[in-house]
Amino acid sequence: MTYMSFSKSKFAGIIHQNRMVGFTLVELAIVLVIVAVIIGVVLKAQELLFNAKVKRQVAQFKELMAAVYTYYDKYGYLPGDDPTASTRWPGAPDGDGDGMIEGWCTNGTQESCYAWRHLRYANLIPGDPTLTPTLNPSTLEFRNFPTNVYGGFNDIITHPRYGYKIAVLSTFIPGDAAEAIDRILDDGTCNGSVYAYDRTNGTFCTTTYDHTHRYNLGILF
Repeated sequence: MTYMSFSKSKFAGIIHQNRMVGFTLVELAIVLVIVAVIIGVVLKAQELLFNAKVKRQVAQFKELMAAVYTYYDKYGYLPGDDPTASTRWPGAPDGDGDGMIEGWCTNGTQESCYAWRHLRYANLIPGDPTLTPTLNPSTLEFRNFPTNVYGGFNDIITHPRYGYKIAVLSTFIPGDAAEAIDRILDDGTCNGSVYAYDRTNGTFCTTTYDHTHRYNLGILF
């Protein structure tokens, strides 16, 4: 009688343990499904954010190009190169009127620095026109430039490397984003109307983008 009672009790315990294990596996499966859903949502959110930044950068390039064209159509000079700016807006710097936006904007006295002030005086881009853009080439600290969504800044110059065409530049763009932007605006390679300077290795890109590098992108027009 004692043996039979013990066996039944032991058997009941085993069944109970098996049920506990079964419930644990089901719960684990549910947790794994939830984790997979969360990972999927996160990856989709990252994709949406990536695409949104690419679209915003493309739009910004087009907006800045349109601002340059509008300024030229209205005043007859390129922004930054305009020698009559101070007669229109007292305190504005004057360019030399030679048809080029000269110099890399570093200390605020180059025409590429004046360009942003002229565009702001003309209310073609937001910002205070009395503030002078400056860039420290050593530390890459910049002030009063329009910024992009990647934490870099924009610039406008007449580029000597490409026959002194006007270029709108945007800096510190990740390689995968740079390629996507190039695909929208040109052909996806870095040697067409969109050119790229590889900030990681210090050379101009000539074939394909390295997704682990960062680039300065320029749109020639």
